[in-house]
Amino acid sequence: MVTRILVCLTAALVLASCGSRDVRQVYATEPLQMPEVTRSGVAKNFFGQEASASQQSPAPYGFYSKGCLAGGVQLPETGPTWQAMRLSRNRNWGHPETIRFLQRLSQKVAGMNGTQGLYVGDISQPRGGPMTSGHSSHQIGLDADIWLRPVPRLDLTRSEREGFPPISMRRAKGAYTNSNWSPLQHEMVKAAAQDPAVARIFIFPGAKVSMCNTETGDRSWLRKVRPWGGHHYHFHIRLACPRGATDCTPQDPPPPGDGCAAAQEWVNNIIDPPPPDPNAPAPTPKSAIKMADLPQQCQAVLSPL
Repeated sequence: MVTRILVCLTAALVLASCGSRDVRQVYATEPLQMPEVTRSGVAKNFFGQEASASQQSPAPYGFYSKGCLAGGVQLPETGPTWQAMRLSRNRNWGHPETIRFLQRLSQKVAGMNGTQGLYVGDISQPRGGPMTSGHSSHQIGLDADIWLRPVPRLDLTRSEREGFPPISMRRAKGAYTNSNWSPLQHEMVKAAAQDPAVARIFIFPGAKVSMCNTETGDRSWLRKVRPWGGHHYHFHIRLACPRGATDCTPQDPPPPGDGCAAAQEWVNNIIDPPPPDPNAPAPTPKSAIKMADLPQQCQAVLSPL
């Protein structure tokens, strides 16, 4: 009984000292002490079960592949120039800057070569964090996948969006683009890369080389476009840490230059793979991210307070 009274008094003192401040705001700087079993638990098991955003001011905590999102905003399922896809995943949440970016990009793309806008894939879970399946990044609400296929209609039902197929743009394991690739995809990626909020874009190597070979105007935007395995149904946009987000760990800037030579090297290695290194160490299996591995603020993001 005495213990319960002391706990209640402590909680009351915390609330009183906060005044009008959100208790979560306090815990963001004075981390909630979680039980050891929780801190040692697998983080995706906690973040994957959250159905809504935390009631906090928007903030990305940590790095894109090891962090969480406070105060996330949900991209509306349908807008005048976009639709969010695969709604059953509940991954159409992001930092407010990401949601605004997607809306303005979709407006720029609408009307290009007949497309009506964008199909938006995964952004983040409601509170970010490691996902239950798929991505290793998308954890702080600043990553988003954009489908490469043209958008013929923006009235897909929820059930249609579960099975509506993306379209692959690659040939020869990603060394080249296929016949589905067109100036539309080039202009979509270019429009995204030219937005000052974007830090990087990831797409399969053949697409990067194709854009390097066909761009005739300002080539500075190509620096942000980096070759990466997969990414032939969609391209992955990564936004820079928003201004004032002091607990967001930024992406290193890309190397100087347009990156076209590096992309061509990727392609050359796909076409003619180098022999395996017999002395290369065996890859180390990745261990699941634990709650204790994440920034301390992520404890408050999950707190029911």
